[in-house]
Amino acid sequence: MLAVRDLVTHYGASQALFGMALDVADGAVTALLGRNGMGKTTTIHSVMGIVPATSGFVTFNGADIVGWPSHRIAGAGLGLVPEGRRIFPNLTLRENLLATASNRLNLPQPWTIGRVCALFPELAARHTAMGSLLSGGEQQMLAIGRALMTNPKLLILDEATEGLAPLVRTRIWVALAELKSRGLSLLIVDKNLDDLLHIADTCVVIEKGRPVWHGSPAALHKNHAVRHTCLGL
Repeated sequence: MLAVRDLVTHYGASQALFGMALDVADGAVTALLGRNGMGKTTTIHSVMGIVPATSGFVTFNGADIVGWPSHRIAGAGLGLVPEGRRIFPNLTLRENLLATASNRLNLPQPWTIGRVCALFPELAARHTAMGSLLSGGEQQMLAIGRALMTNPKLLILDEATEGLAPLVRTRIWVALAELKSRGLSLLIVDKNLDDLLHIADTCVVIEKGRPVWHGSPAALHKNHAVRHTCLGL
């Protein structure tokens, strides 16, 4: 579904990605791993068109999307749950969800507020609560629900469990496993390695803007050298 090849990205004169590559298969989960500052978020932002790629290829469902504006990429079926949640604090929970609601791809069973609340029952009683008054866990669930309301074919999550209480993290991992079971493709960046390896089909490890290892979660679990050198574990 998604293929990234030879991706190079700069911030002004500073180069951040040096030939990044990864794949996300249809209905599968790819984990993008690496220490802080290695280029994970830059990779995501380059895929989404938030940061323009200098060169390389990003194909989604067979179309080369490098150079597309972000709104066109989102309309093609890529949904982003950004690091830091970034919900609208001056809108209610319901308004946050309605703000992004769209079924541009005419999916037969589009996401609705009811379906989001079924996935995250904690949100059901908070429809009128302002975004700024939600707890951190509720905001994160809302951020995922907001991305789902765009009805993506591929959902990208950047540190979706960072800073959350263990019980809330568990709820989110259960929800992501459910999304996978429904056939939604996922690209996940997260520091909770054990939970991530449990759900992932493929792992890509990045070091200084380059892919340095890829393989199955089982292979990464056994590869202590890569885990120690590239992940600090």
